[in-house]
Amino acid sequence: MFYTRIPVPKNLPYSDEMLNRSTRYFPFIGWIVGGIGAAVFYCLQFVLPLELAILLSMLTTIFVTGAFHEDGFADFCDGFGGGYTRERILTIMKDSRIGTYGSVGLFGILAVKFGSLHAIAPESISLMILTGHAFSRLMPILIIYTSEYSREDATSKTKPIGKKGKGFDFALAVFFGLALLVFMPLAYSLAILPVMLFTTFIFRRYITRELGGYTGDCLGALQQIAEVEFYLGFVIFQTLQA
Repeated sequence: MFYTRIPVPKNLPYSDEMLNRSTRYFPFIGWIVGGIGAAVFYCLQFVLPLELAILLSMLTTIFVTGAFHEDGFADFCDGFGGGYTRERILTIMKDSRIGTYGSVGLFGILAVKFGSLHAIAPESISLMILTGHAFSRLMPILIIYTSEYSREDATSKTKPIGKKGKGFDFALAVFFGLALLVFMPLAYSLAILPVMLFTTFIFRRYITRELGGYTGDCLGALQQIAEVEFYLGFVIFQTLQA
């Protein structure tokens, strides 16, 4: 219910604790969203130009999540681009309107995502979409388990996931986040993992310095950054292997 727009039974039980513990399935949600996007690309590539197949695959994943993470990235760009104090950054990120920084940032990251996927060999794109969605969703989990939630009030819809879960929850999230890497070239998996961990470390250090912790928008922004980094890294890997 929280991470996608996929319909679920209305009588499904809900509690803040259940929502908090659902973070262990966040990378698995990447399997679902990425799997849908990969399937759309795989089918459309046979009847449409490559560019259209990639674009429609991207739009499908955005539709499935309700632009959940893209919205977080745009708010992150607006907040950190236009805010100079912790309070101002949080206020801007909470505003539902999108500003110049958010517009430019969102257009830029989607353009890089499209360009990166287009530069990958067509036979590898479906696997890249599937793995990229799952792996990138592990990075926000690392932030949740190594940082503190920044907002002091309970008005944010992401407040319940501001708490760390149990050790098993973290282990399960790591499994779902890394499992699909076994289908990637071993050299690439060994290269991209430390790069994305380093990116997460720098991102965490930055938001902690500015906000004292993370917000839901920060988590969404990191997911988008990590996903694009995963695709872009493979383009570089592919080029070096040629």
